[in-house]
Amino acid sequence: MLRITVHDNPRDLTFQLEGSLAGPWLRVLEECWQSTLARRRKPSLRVDLTGVTSIDAAGEACLAAMHRQGAEFVAADCLTKAIVAEITQQPVPGCACPNGQSESRP
Repeated sequence: MLRITVHDNPRDLTFQLEGSLAGPWLRVLEECWQSTLARRRKPSLRVDLTGVTSIDAAGEACLAAMHRQGAEFVAADCLTKAIVAEITQQPVPGCACPNGQSESRP
């Protein structure tokens, strides 16, 4: 299950995701994302991944597509930060993982 909450504030538009970023829930996220982009007025798009419990390969691909469309990510745990770093090609910030990488994913 995936819960999507869209927070529209004066500085940015944030998609808060909670649950599993996998399977049939990706279609719902993609539809929500595309319909929001169609009426986007905010210069900054954020995706809050702090409540995400798992991400499969298709979920990772979905996040990569969002990043290509300008999304910035908020991640809290080491594994999610590693996935975000892989997508954004940035170092893993504030993570105690060896070499900034992790061997398993949420």
